[in-house]
Amino acid sequence: MTQSCNRVNVWEERRNEANTYYKQGKFPEYLDLVTENLQLARAIPDRAREGRTLNDIGLAYLGCWQPQKALECFHQALAVAVEIGNIQAEATALSNLGSTYNRLGKLAQALENFEGAAQIFRELQDIPGEVSTLNDMALIYIKLGEPKRSLLLQNQILTMRRLLGDFSGEATTLNGIGFAYSVLGEFEIALHYLQQALPIQKAVKNLAGEAITLNNIASIYLDLGQTKQALLLYHQVLLTRQAISDRPGEATTLNNIGFTYSKLGSHRKALKFYKQALVIHQQLGDSLGEISTLLNMGNLYVTTKRKKLALLCYRNAQELAEQIADQTILEKVKQFMDAL
Repeated sequence: MTQSCNRVNVWEERRNEANTYYKQGKFPEYLDLVTENLQLARAIPDRAREGRTLNDIGLAYLGCWQPQKALECFHQALAVAVEIGNIQAEATALSNLGSTYNRLGKLAQALENFEGAAQIFRELQDIPGEVSTLNDMALIYIKLGEPKRSLLLQNQILTMRRLLGDFSGEATTLNGIGFAYSVLGEFEIALHYLQQALPIQKAVKNLAGEAITLNNIASIYLDLGQTKQALLLYHQVLLTRQAISDRPGEATTLNNIGFTYSKLGSHRKALKFYKQALVIHQQLGDSLGEISTLLNMGNLYVTTKRKKLALLCYRNAQELAEQIADQTILEKVKQFMDAL
């Protein structure tokens, strides 16, 4: 009995130590510790702790940009949660599966898992868990081309955040509402919400959130034809994302800067930023980001009368779209290829 208690204590201590690494973004170190903890949980043996550790390992793999391995761990964590009847752990695993499928560009599967998680959180009256999951769903609706549905959900979330007194979360939702309006082409309304989000993010020192909001404002300037203002903001966003080591955000911003330079007719500069974005997307295994940049590069090559290079970019994008089985993107790529 004493030996088992000692093992449990070691497991708890190691998990606390691992969480410190996680918060610092040191994912390889976090992965090492939680992998050791899995062996310990199985040696105790303790199925509940095993499930929690599988979930931790999944998060570590997500942090290391290995989504396929993360998926395997979250599925195992879900199986354990169902087996022992721990519905809170089941909701957490479903939510993490949703995030992973989203990252892999498998949006229908992501939505299905988020819906399952949200339902359980609602039954448990876990409002923060429900709100977080609904927020993820709202973002997927935008990706699926359903901004009005996203907007309905975001307004519901905003009310819940305010009831919780979640100041930082309120800013996240204001940003989400602004983004949905921008997709709908309601730029003035979008700016109104984004400019409400910005001072809150500054007050709570949420640099990542601030970068997202500034990025969305820059995109609106671009849509409004204020290209140079957009470029200034994108460069500001790039510096922030590099400072906080936000690699996915950095790649997105490099792509946006490239697109803005192409609008200004600075094709050489545009290509330089696209190529930088492409390298990061490939390192991260971010297929959707890579496709977006490849299509932008292809369009640039068309503009500069380099059709062979354009076709190469489109074919690479087509191959990636086939891998993630995204019919919408495949149709978009086909349109570009047919227009050549």
